[in-house]
Amino acid sequence: MAVLGNGHAHGACSLLHAAGLGYGASVALDLPVAVRLLDAPSKRSLDDPDQLLDKVLAVWQASGHALPGGRSQEDLHWAVASKIPPRQGLKSSAAIAVAALRALEDASKMELPDADVVAMAAQAQIDAGVSLTGSVDDAWACATNGWKLIDPQADSISEGVLLESPGPSSDDWYVLVVCRGDREHKPVLEDFVPHSGAFQQSLSALQEGRELVALTWNGRAMLGVLGDIAGRKLTNDALLNGARAAGISGSGSALVVVAPKVSTPTCERLKQFFEKQSTVANVIETSFLNASEDE
Repeated sequence: MAVLGNGHAHGACSLLHAAGLGYGASVALDLPVAVRLLDAPSKRSLDDPDQLLDKVLAVWQASGHALPGGRSQEDLHWAVASKIPPRQGLKSSAAIAVAALRALEDASKMELPDADVVAMAAQAQIDAGVSLTGSVDDAWACATNGWKLIDPQADSISEGVLLESPGPSSDDWYVLVVCRGDREHKPVLEDFVPHSGAFQQSLSALQEGRELVALTWNGRAMLGVLGDIAGRKLTNDALLNGARAAGISGSGSALVVVAPKVSTPTCERLKQFFEKQSTVANVIETSFLNASEDE
């Protein structure tokens, strides 16, 4: 078994769910994903219930790129190593799609613009049925650092970037991902309409450069969309225990909690609080991934 190509990406959390107002934003998190393209099946079983990786290969070819070495789709196989809890709103599908496309780039000795990778990742997610909107904002956040405010209806992927920022400083902010197991159901677009006011608050905060405020407002809106009473209580408790921001990510069920690193007792208190909750499966300490000036 030979490795034909390697690709990497990372997870992210929502700042503004794209189904709320038509604009979306997610911020990169240090939750790494590595995907390998192989010439024979891996010994490890592959968890891909939506056939996302098959859709990645189809989109790659539909975009005019040949499969590496003149191989057929049946001759290519995948191995995935991910630190992103799946099906919890932390952009695991977008990250795997991005990393798989980068593995195809590596195997083909190509280096495509990030916008091309994002466009193909979004299309693969639509084709696999794992996204309401194509998740262009998620794909950007998994492919690059920081965050971008995205208009997915723009004429091109590049023109859809309305605002961008390096993101909250990883030196200043402590991030907890509170995992509560797989989401129980996916919302439909009609579920978002009654909560447009909270989504608008999130959008306004992003436009003012207050991304942590946006995270909290978006989280409140999504808890309403999902009718997640337990999640609302946990986020309120997080804020009472010293968090500066707390909210559900994506369509759930994971919560993202942010506290200032300078206050070590606060960070420790928050982690201990969530670890004691019977509804919490596990708690992950991570950080934001900041874009550099060059990026």
